[in-house]
Amino acid sequence: MNTHKTVHKWIWVWDFEKEERWLNEMAEEGWVLESVGFCTYHFAACEPGEYTIGMEMHACDHDYIDFVKDTGAEYIGRVSKWIYFRKKTIQGDFNIFSDIDSRINHLDNIGKMLFTLGMANLCIGLANSFLTILSIGWINLLMYALGHIHEKKEILKRNRLLHE
Repeated sequence: MNTHKTVHKWIWVWDFEKEERWLNEMAEEGWVLESVGFCTYHFAACEPGEYTIGMEMHACDHDYIDFVKDTGAEYIGRVSKWIYFRKKTIQGDFNIFSDIDSRINHLDNIGKMLFTLGMANLCIGLANSFLTILSIGWINLLMYALGHIHEKKEILKRNRLLHE
């Protein structure tokens, strides 16, 4: 029986919730995330439902990683600014975000990254505007992603007002 497998999968940055859901579905099926790379996920066999996976866009901060590890979670790895953790389900709920404000901060981090990429792409696109129109498509895609993240953030802000 195979005890390890690798999956190559592209997931858009604004679909991070979909990625986390997929990783947890894999854990439910008995495949826990063991390490991660760019569009590459390495899994190890485990008991179905033994682990819960959490991920977050966060700057490289060893104190923060140690803080999350102190909750009983294991650090899996990182891809760029995305960090991945897993926690044994038997230890209780695993939610990296403790409140609405931490979720909003997370979306702000994603939005800032998308805005920066969008502006860099705009500059490149303008510089190359006489050579090709292809760059404009990437700008539109990044702006779509930024709008998607902004919408999620606004929903969380409305929810926060309801709970205050």
